[in-house]
Amino acid sequence: MEYFYAVLFIILMFIFWISNIFNIPGNWLNVGLLLIWKFLFSSFSWTFWFIIFVIALFGEGIEFFFQWWLSKKYGGSTKGNVGSFAGALIGAILGAPFFFGIGAIFGSIAGAFLGSLVFELLGKRDLKEALNASKGAALGKTLGFSTKSGLGMVIVVLAIIKIWP
Repeated sequence: MEYFYAVLFIILMFIFWISNIFNIPGNWLNVGLLLIWKFLFSSFSWTFWFIIFVIALFGEGIEFFFQWWLSKKYGGSTKGNVGSFAGALIGAILGAPFFFGIGAIFGSIAGAFLGSLVFELLGKRDLKEALNASKGAALGKTLGFSTKSGLGMVIVVLAIIKIWP
């Protein structure tokens, strides 16, 4: 029976990891799932919890940082950054129905670009500067999402090692 529960939890962890595509904090959902595992079946060491928590926190922070930093590096304003974050969320929601959910990734990146562009133009920036800043926001979203997803897979692999009987 323990193999059944282990397989079930591992499948759920992969589903939660995939939820990162939709801008849902899948890494944190996996931390919560591991907490449930701890209470139901076994406890993990404090070192394990610390590593998992730091990885999840770093993943969220790095996603935010890359989008903000590259937008700023390419000349983005604070308003443009707000627009890029809002646009990424809206784009992920609108893109989710396409390509079996994978459209959320493209929607998120396009949303970061368009959100930044709209807010930069509303902030009276000229088109060339606004396009450049928006390119930085889209690049940052791409790099941040990729890094966060990679770190999420590290969480899944570390958990599988601990969960498997």
